[in-house]
Amino acid sequence: MAGNFAGAVRRGKLAQDRHDAILARAFRTATDYADLGDRDLVIEAVFESMDVKREVFARLDSVCKPGAVLATNTSYLDINEIAAATRRPESVLGLHFFSPAHMMKLLEVVVAARTAPEVTATGFALARRLGKVAVRAGVCDGFIGNRILAHYRKALDGAVLAGASPYQVDRALVDFGLAMGPYAVGDLAGLDISWANRKRLAPSRDPREVYAEFSDRLCEAGHFGRKTGKGFYIYREGAAPEPNPEVEEIIAAERRARGITPRDLPAPEIVARFMAAMVNEAARTLGDGIAARPGDVDVVMLNGYGFPRWRGGPMHHADTVGLATILADIDRFSTDDDFLWQPAPLLARLSADNRTFASLDG
Repeated sequence: MAGNFAGAVRRGKLAQDRHDAILARAFRTATDYADLGDRDLVIEAVFESMDVKREVFARLDSVCKPGAVLATNTSYLDINEIAAATRRPESVLGLHFFSPAHMMKLLEVVVAARTAPEVTATGFALARRLGKVAVRAGVCDGFIGNRILAHYRKALDGAVLAGASPYQVDRALVDFGLAMGPYAVGDLAGLDISWANRKRLAPSRDPREVYAEFSDRLCEAGHFGRKTGKGFYIYREGAAPEPNPEVEEIIAAERRARGITPRDLPAPEIVARFMAAMVNEAARTLGDGIAARPGDVDVVMLNGYGFPRWRGGPMHHADTVGLATILADIDRFSTDDDFLWQPAPLLARLSADNRTFASLDG
């Protein structure tokens, strides 16, 4: 924290006197749960383990005053199950900050089944005070943003198995307008985080899913990205990231094991796979009521996932290129993987009716 504050001073984002005041008075650390007893709001940010989360919330429930808001920063886990560890599920909600939390604007306010309206309102009020862009989300695995991310990563992993390299994927999508390629983003966030989530979901994975294993192999070797100095890229002090040659070897071995003959994937095809997967899963998210409106999806992807602002967000971009074009791409890619590439009912219905996602925002 001190390093973050000092960095803000160096960049001119924080005045020195304000820095000194924060460290002297406004910021305090503690190691005893009892010190949280008089707090109005507590945000938990421990490891993504349901057992650990439930243990923390049971302890918070025992020490926090009546009316305190108990929030979880979980990226994926079922907040209803977390809330059930307390005697006050109406006081529990999700406040999903995006990494790095002191810089990223997006905040998903995740409303559980029994979250009280005033608790939800408190989450949005906090977002305003913190200068965040808040979006309401329902409870599902990954909420809005990470649910969509998980789906388009499967599509991009499929492109890699088909013949693209992760570096070609990253270059194609940066040229499309993303701030960073998805494999570089994985290195930044920590590959172990998504690995832990994949292991959590493994018992319920549909046997029809084409599951790419090369990211798991990297993690098994202890390569978690920037935090370990090596992931999809190699990170050296004072040098630009460079491709990790071990990655291509791991991918080639997986292709051989699957009997895949790699082919060249041009950048437009990589972008089409990315957009079709993103839009299709976003349509399912809307259909399930996890996102309230298409504009909310655009806000999430623009502010939390580096989607190019000048394209207006994925739903707006889909309207621009035409939903029939997105559906045609899904049908084209289904020849490689007919389980992943199934049209979302809402997308198919809107296209058949010659309507746009924007027509749902009114």
